[in-house]
Amino acid sequence: MEFASVAIFGGLTVAAVVIASVIPLAQAAGLLAPVPLALIAARTRPRALVTATVATTAVAFAMAGTGAMATVLGSALVGGLVGDIKRRGRGAGALVIATLVASPLIGGISVLVLLVLVPLRTLTIEAMTNSIHGVAKWFHGWGPTGGIADALDAMGRSIASHWWVWVWVSGTVGTVISLLAAWWILGSVIARLRDVPSEDTLDAQRPGGADDFAPAAGDAVAPLPLVAEGIGFAYSAGARPVLHDIDLRIDRGEFVAVVGANGSGKSTLAKILAGRAPTTGSVHRPGLPGLGVHGGTALVLQRPEIQMLGSRVADDVVWGLPPGVDVDVDALLDEVGLAGLGDRETTDLSGGQQQRLAIAGALAREPQLLIADEVTSMVDPDGRGQLLALLAALPARRGIAVVLITHRGSEAAAADRVIHLDAGRLVPHPPEWMPGPSAELDGAGDPRASSPANGRAETAGIGGPLLVLDQVGYAHLPGSPWEVVALEGISLTVYRGEGLLIVGGNGSGKTTLAWIMAGLLRPGTGTCHLLGVSGKITPAAGFDAGEPVTDHVGAVGLGFQHARLQLQKVTVADEIMAAGGEKVGTAEVARVLELVGLPRQMAATKVDALSGGQMRRVVLAGLIARNPDMLVLDEPLAGLDPPARDEIVALLARLRAGGMTIVIISHDFESLDSVCTRRVRLVDGRLLPDSHQPIDEAPRWEGGVR
Repeated sequence: MEFASVAIFGGLTVAAVVIASVIPLAQAAGLLAPVPLALIAARTRPRALVTATVATTAVAFAMAGTGAMATVLGSALVGGLVGDIKRRGRGAGALVIATLVASPLIGGISVLVLLVLVPLRTLTIEAMTNSIHGVAKWFHGWGPTGGIADALDAMGRSIASHWWVWVWVSGTVGTVISLLAAWWILGSVIARLRDVPSEDTLDAQRPGGADDFAPAAGDAVAPLPLVAEGIGFAYSAGARPVLHDIDLRIDRGEFVAVVGANGSGKSTLAKILAGRAPTTGSVHRPGLPGLGVHGGTALVLQRPEIQMLGSRVADDVVWGLPPGVDVDVDALLDEVGLAGLGDRETTDLSGGQQQRLAIAGALAREPQLLIADEVTSMVDPDGRGQLLALLAALPARRGIAVVLITHRGSEAAAADRVIHLDAGRLVPHPPEWMPGPSAELDGAGDPRASSPANGRAETAGIGGPLLVLDQVGYAHLPGSPWEVVALEGISLTVYRGEGLLIVGGNGSGKTTLAWIMAGLLRPGTGTCHLLGVSGKITPAAGFDAGEPVTDHVGAVGLGFQHARLQLQKVTVADEIMAAGGEKVGTAEVARVLELVGLPRQMAATKVDALSGGQMRRVVLAGLIARNPDMLVLDEPLAGLDPPARDEIVALLARLRAGGMTIVIISHDFESLDSVCTRRVRLVDGRLLPDSHQPIDEAPRWEGGVR
């Protein structure tokens, strides 16, 4: 954790210093340089600050020379001082005393450095005097300001002859300003991060993390068999426990499913199985859990992109493995469905492909225990079946114990046994706990063609075109050796009031299409136009009256594939009000929370305390509060338990029945026929005829035919 902090925050300091050094009008960026180092000092041991200082000064010297190196060193002194005061819990009084003492000393260090480094001193003096004489020359040309110009010329001569006084005074004043700025900014940052633990919560533990359990001889990695006795967990002292009195056992070669509603404690249980110590109770193992260690425990999280470290797929599979470990990367990639992608950039992968890569990286460590947290949530149906078959076969083929956290009844049914959590407690697993059967949309080409049957979406009330894509193409990193064509020749019309489902395999371009439809990406070729948005464009004027959707960002609400990336505020209420705009108050926040199936009391809950499914509902609540002309939802059902999935589908059906235009990108077909009136399919970036919904049969509307 400390090394990661040094790498990230040290890089931010170097960036601020280099920008201030090389861009003439950006010197103010230097005031931000001490803040990242102050955060390191406030949340880690002093040795981490020392490491960051050495690393950042070396990098700054390599990038921008001795001046930048000296600035980074000064930033480390200022940041270390402010961070240490914050870490000790001292207030503004301590800062004032530290400022009075430290500022003259740091200013004096600058003088000593320039005394030793004569070339740097000469360059610094010339830069200062040339700048002052240049300003003076500018004032001389004005006539009435000649007195100011003469004073500046005199200052320049004084700097040349008494440079040490000017450097000491300016260094002292600059240090005072930097200390105050760092204190002010750091206070806000620390307040935001107060509930985020600064320790590595999944660091290797003594077996079980319990004082009353004596480990086997030595510290050998041996996570199984695992026996949990009466474990409970709360994320902070006095907080509501997330888990209560859990008793369970996991042996080698088992396939165990963990199910339960959103917020029931499944992910917390996964962390404890991976090595985090419980608050109460004990976890017994023969040895260390060995998280991430070869032959230990492997954990694949809900968001695989935070586990990607290699720049190429093949590099990421073996990242962090000790020398001498032989891994057949090609065979592993083929096993998880990524054959032939070893040279692909990891940033070019779709969400589902990233999840497959995370599993490959876990298997490369040959773990005894593999914990998979919602690993199929972003994978297309065919790939989902392949991954489930892979996970189910691991116990028999490799002797690995697999713990799969899932919301899918079909996946739970494939396990040897099921652990069911309800409000943090173990409960009997009801055999009827199953999502509804997969519903396929049948294929009327016209979204207004028929009345509902068997719960299918109403098609009445669909109006003219709202969003028109004409021969849209898009490529990531165009013109480079790493260019990846995501979309090609996409022509599609979305009609006002309809529900459109976009399906396709992982990597087919669905998320890129969603971002283009929302105006967050500009098409590389072709056009994406809005018509009749908020009364600004008249549909009767025809297709030529449309305007690029990039000129109306916000008119199309977009729900990201990964909900956490869309949440920026501290509390749920703040997030919904920020997303909804100035007109949204507390009453509206309560209303939309209840609409998405969350209690209104959750408005005061901090975003960081939400489960993945709860985050997805909060994002949807913010979009509803904004009341956009159209919603584009990328995997809105991922990570939701079956009851929550039914609630969201019912909510979307009500919104569409009320006139909202909804586009859904999803691998989940359960009950979506109550929302969507037609379906299109993406294959390798192209729209192709779908077996259930011919896309070439364009719907008619009163204004003409598209």
